[in-house]
Amino acid sequence: MPKLIVTNLRYASKNVVGFYNKCGTAEQWIKEGKAAIKWTRLSCRSFNANAVRLQLHALAYNLGNFLRTLATTEPIAEWSLTTLREKLIKIGAKVVSHGRYVAFQMAEVAIPRHLFAEITQRIVALRSPPIAMAT
Repeated sequence: MPKLIVTNLRYASKNVVGFYNKCGTAEQWIKEGKAAIKWTRLSCRSFNANAVRLQLHALAYNLGNFLRTLATTEPIAEWSLTTLREKLIKIGAKVVSHGRYVAFQMAEVAIPRHLFAEITQRIVALRSPPIAMAT
């Protein structure tokens, strides 16, 4: 289907189409943030409290995108932020501490054990190597 763009921008048509496509992509990100993070819920009475709340929502959105782009594996790489939040982040776990280890006891309904382990390994791999101290 051909697109018709009427504009007063004085750029090459290729650049104008690229600009409008980026606007559409940004609108999709905003829509996803509204749905997954619910960042339009600014119900505090003061401006400053709502500003902080919006910043926390933006941080949560960026952390979700970080998780989705850098730490997820192929089977779940195309999940939306809503699905990631519901199946990976908002799951209950019991932390059991023993003498030599800490265990997370979770239900395997939302995500299989091997997939969760692979995601945590990818997150650990993102850590920068320790800096060697000169002696």
